[in-house]
Amino acid sequence: MTISAGGVCEPGTTKKNKTGGWRNYKPIFLYDKCIKCKLCELLCPDEAINPREDGFFEYDYDYCKGCGVCANECPVSAIEMVLEEK
Repeated sequence: MTISAGGVCEPGTTKKNKTGGWRNYKPIFLYDKCIKCKLCELLCPDEAINPREDGFFEYDYDYCKGCGVCANECPVSAIEMVLEEK
């Protein structure tokens, strides 16, 4: 794929490359607070949040870059950003 100056990439292109290796902070779900509103999944720019059969969500840490959008937008603070230990 060639991108010219000012060009736009296709959405979801991070699924072609694992991008989670350079993350500094890791999101952790606090399931006892989660209201299953799906905002985290909808707003994740990397499509790294996936629904589980029980209606909760889980991270695909191979693709999560730790941007914190999910934690910032969660209406009940059910996502905590913690320092990644490597």
